[in-house]
Amino acid sequence: MLLKTKYMTTTKFKLGFAILFIGSILIASSFCSCKKIALLTGGQSALEQYFADNVLNRNFIVDFASDTTADITSKYTGYTFVLAKDTSFYSGPITATRNNITYSGTWQSNNDYSKLIINLTKPSTPDEFIFLNRIWKFTKKDTPIIKLAPWVNTSPKVLYMRRL
Repeated sequence: MLLKTKYMTTTKFKLGFAILFIGSILIASSFCSCKKIALLTGGQSALEQYFADNVLNRNFIVDFASDTTADITSKYTGYTFVLAKDTSFYSGPITATRNNITYSGTWQSNNDYSKLIINLTKPSTPDEFIFLNRIWKFTKKDTPIIKLAPWVNTSPKVLYMRRL
């Protein structure tokens, strides 16, 4: 009888410890976002992977641009735009090239890739870049076409960029 009681106590202890251990892991994982888990494991989040595979270091052209009611797409004919990865997946250099002339600047995004800030400034800012240099929100990210609208939509502006 003593042997049976000792065995039951040891089994209950092991079972309790296992439940406590598993519960701790579940609680800890509920406090971690997917991005934090990806960083802890050395991987990328799904959003970072999508952005890296479909947007970064890819050639884009302006497929459609509308400022209020005016179609201004023709202003961007011949330009190729590239958002490059710098040290993070959330910012880096941007270039716009046409007729062997390259303009450069920076781009930034937030951690859920709902926002895109474009700032093309060097060597000078051509008039057509004034429209592009703003804070955009992604309205659709289905490549090859990405659709953008102003983050603060005070007037109807639209920018569609197509990946080549």
